[in-house]
Amino acid sequence: MKKIVTIIGGVIGVISMILLGRIINTGDTTIQSAAKAGESGVVNGLLDPIAYVAYVVLIAILAIVVFFTLKNLFSSKAALMSTLKGVGSFAVVFLICYFILANGVETPLRDGEVLSEGGSKMVGAGLYMFYCLIGIAGASMIFFGVKKMIK
Repeated sequence: MKKIVTIIGGVIGVISMILLGRIINTGDTTIQSAAKAGESGVVNGLLDPIAYVAYVVLIAILAIVVFFTLKNLFSSKAALMSTLKGVGSFAVVFLICYFILANGVETPLRDGEVLSEGGSKMVGAGLYMFYCLIGIAGASMIFFGVKKMIK
């Protein structure tokens, strides 16, 4: 498995170096002037292939991370319970922030649109949740720091 991953990584690296070499060989000024002149074929022909390689690598990495995370999560009952406690705690904090702390008000925006009451409440809940999580993190650091100093 390690050999296959090494070979795939090497192939992606070589492809990326070739595509980067094409971009460097063309030069910044040529690409910028082509973009200003509206010659999207030149710009897209150089930049799109390397972007597609980046997308493929990103999707592959995300798939691998999700697969192994779920595999390890479901292989250990203790890890699953710990994760469920964390997600549940996060959900409780969100529900408290959304239903108790946040209040929605229709708000006119600069571009003439109107932010709905629900959207305003969601933004407020997100801000309150951010503040609550900062407070919880700070309090836990202080608590465990003092606890460690006492020992």
